[in-house]
Amino acid sequence: MLKGKKIVLGITGSIAAYKSCLIIRGLIKRGAEVQVVITPAGKEFITPITLSALTHKPVVSEFFSQRDGTWNSHVDLGLWADAMLIAPCTASTMGKMANGIADNMLITTYLSMKAPVFLAPAMDLDMYKHPSTQANMKTLLSYGNHIIEPEVGFLASGLEGKGRMEEPDVIVNYLDRYFDMVEKQEAIALASADENQSIASQDLKGKKVLITAGPTYEKIDPVRFIGNYSSGKMGFALAEECRKRGAEVTLVAGPVSLSCDPSIHRIDVESCEEMYQASVSAFKESDAAILCAAVADFKPSEVADKKIKREKDDLELRLVPTHDIAAALGKMKQKNQRIVAFALETNNEESNAQKKRKKKNADFIVLNSTRNPGTTFRTDDNQITIISEEGKKEYEKKPKTEVARDIIDELAHLL
Repeated sequence: MLKGKKIVLGITGSIAAYKSCLIIRGLIKRGAEVQVVITPAGKEFITPITLSALTHKPVVSEFFSQRDGTWNSHVDLGLWADAMLIAPCTASTMGKMANGIADNMLITTYLSMKAPVFLAPAMDLDMYKHPSTQANMKTLLSYGNHIIEPEVGFLASGLEGKGRMEEPDVIVNYLDRYFDMVEKQEAIALASADENQSIASQDLKGKKVLITAGPTYEKIDPVRFIGNYSSGKMGFALAEECRKRGAEVTLVAGPVSLSCDPSIHRIDVESCEEMYQASVSAFKESDAAILCAAVADFKPSEVADKKIKREKDDLELRLVPTHDIAAALGKMKQKNQRIVAFALETNNEESNAQKKRKKKNADFIVLNSTRNPGTTFRTDDNQITIISEEGKKEYEKKPKTEVARDIIDELAHLL
């Protein structure tokens, strides 16, 4: 599959350089993006303006493009490309590649290339047969390069034999098949890894896990509420991780715009009161509770039945505490049950988290701090510290799906 692939096409000083136009057309027709790098000798056979017209990109040939200090970066090209194809590739260029002689832009680009490299040799039959050429080809193969063998045919010298560059459509098909094979291998490897992980990590099979996620909204009037910025991503990642590891999951979710696997028993709530009632009911039959929701600590003492009008310069709201869900479940907790609590702190993080762990009767608490940018609300990453009676474990910043795995690994040891 060449669609979306970025190809650096190297062109060297061979009469077969005219075929590079057909290679470019074939690659672009299949959805690839092509950047040409040509040697000075290559420009004697085909003009950069022709190549630029086909690729819609400036052709790279020299290190310095102008006299104002502008230069072409072979390093950037090496990082940009999904593959490098050198067609035609002369005996001279193969010799330089094999021995690291970086005297032109094409060779320096090759030496900087992170992606696979493909060569389509083009030369007279005796040059191709020469021991030095054959030795260079073996060296290049040992480096991991791919050589598209030349065909037997009529050569520019008037002779007939092996050395004629393979036809453009065959070269394009070669690259297409290569990427198709790589994608299939990656898909098989991924499926195998998922299957192996699924088999190896069914450590929660038969366990019932309650998870709370997202914010709660505490109504002020029919159109306003007290809430927070929680997206629910961390809680949903935990629910999916538990499900993959064999647990029967009940997910009590505040108002979020996320979906979960149909096998997860999802209970949608809005207020702390609703989350409290659902959590208390579900915890009775659970082996563990992971209290990840960002529950509002306070709510208005009274909820207006009509929208509050802006009649004064100020508005006073009397707030009262909401249910402490973690503390309530901590009191209910039996010897065979486990509780994981969360603490988002702004200062004195570890001290506050340890106090919270004891107060909630949690087996361990997951601490994250607002001082770690890009790791709290509305982000895909998190950076946590797991604090238990035995001590603490600090983790680096990583995607929340991976953080969920770390947390469930810790929980699984306790169940």
